Amino acid sequence: MPPLTYANYLDLEKLLTLQRPRSSPAEHDEMLFIVIHQTYELWFKQLLHEFEKVKRDFSAGDLFGAIHSFKRTRTIMKTLVGQIDILETMTPSSFSSFRDRLDTASGFQSVQFRELEFLLGYKRSSALAHVKPEFPGADRLQRRITERTVIDHFYDFLATRGATIPEELKNRDVTQPNGPDERVQQEILRLYKSSPDVSILFELMTDFDEGLQEWRYRHIKLVERTIGAKYGTGGSPGVPFLKESLFKPIFHDLWAVRHEM
Repeated sequence: MPPLTYANYLDLEKLLTLQRPRSSPAEHDEMLFIVIHQTYELWFKQLLHEFEKVKRDFSAGDLFGAIHSFKRTRTIMKTLVGQIDILETMTPSSFSSFRDRLDTASGFQSVQFRELEFLLGYKRSSALAHVKPEFPGADRLQRRITERTVIDHFYDFLATRGATIPEELKNRDVTQPNGPDERVQQEILRLYKSSPDVSILFELMTDFDEGLQEWRYRHIKLVERTIGAKYGTGGSPGVPFLKESLFKPIFHDLWAVRHEM
């Protein structure tokens, strides 16, 4: 076995062969398009990895473990937003030069991003319409529907801090999206005022949520400036579909108490 090196530890020889433009001759900006989206998928993988840890931290009542992870996920979201600045250096005409080579491929088919939404509690059947059963990872997405979300585990954390969580939330149908609950909000407000260390976690969670909303907004504006009102590749619904999730928070209850603080 050859000695471990930087290249073979990261499997770079394989990684660097995965950027294969479909246009011929290759359009210059297609390489950027591929690299950016592959990088997004790697960050989505990391976010899924981090939030699996957050679920464990929440249910174990591990405040500082959760704080550490939310600092990281918040910073990753800032990086995802920053990548849009790079992608926006590609003009609409540059994208048009290779767009037809995408055929039926579309970002709407990103299974990992849908997994992330489901993991965070934003579950909806409409998202499944763009992920056919034969797509790689479709089985993971179906499994996510039946799993408890980050917010369900957040209820566990609140309970370790003395919060009373309604039985119907503990036993809710986890195939449905999470939503706001005034009783949970009152417990959060109490902890905001009585536990400064817990309030740090709440603010980091809000930071992440704001970062996700910022990414959605920047992504929509990127699509608008690139293809306008056209349908997306593969017949995906484009901007109107993206706007459905715009300004919809993940951690509803943390936003709901802001005016009472």
